[in-house]
Amino acid sequence: MTLPLNRDRSLEELERTRWPAPSADDTRLVTTAHALRRRPIGELAVEDLRLLIRQGMGLPYLLPLAMEVLRENPMAEGHMYEGDLLSAVLARNPSVWDEFPDLGRELRVITSKLTDLPPDLQQKVELFLAP
Repeated sequence: MTLPLNRDRSLEELERTRWPAPSADDTRLVTTAHALRRRPIGELAVEDLRLLIRQGMGLPYLLPLAMEVLRENPMAEGHMYEGDLLSAVLARNPSVWDEFPDLGRELRVITSKLTDLPPDLQQKVELFLAP
């Protein structure tokens, strides 16, 4: 089940969970994730979605946003490589799609039409599409 999206609210507000400030010893990834959790989800860029989804954060709110991007451009690119958002979405545990069956069906349609993918991404698509 996907949750209603209030794009003016942050993950912290939507999830009603505030994380403590990162410590000086935390990695750049941790510090970045903390900052992104405080930003309204409607302001998140492709790279922000990729990073948070790859970390498994805010999936009920961020997967629908990612699907909006992927509908328009399945090979949308953050800061890593062409198709990195799709890669992050496909890397989710398969049980995620049990929670979001409509998104899973839509992702199957999108990925089934893709051709000439880089080998790593092709492998993820094939694993996702496998019965």
